[in-house]
Amino acid sequence: MLERTDTIVREEGLRALTSALGYVDAERFVTLILRDSFDYTLWRQNGLKDDLSARELSKRAQEYSRQLDT
Repeated sequence: MLERTDTIVREEGLRALTSALGYVDAERFVTLILRDSFDYTLWRQNGLKDDLSARELSKRAQEYSRQLDT
């Protein structure tokens, strides 16, 4: 199996974001990720579960973000 290039991954990621969020919110998401010190990969590895409600997911993200600020 061939490995996908960074360009292909970037294109597929942007296509997925715009499909899920629309163009404006996809751009907003990218901007938020770039300016934030939030490490999504590390957060995912530290117990994020796929079956969380949006409210619980938001709560955990805020708690994690506060931990980074201390």
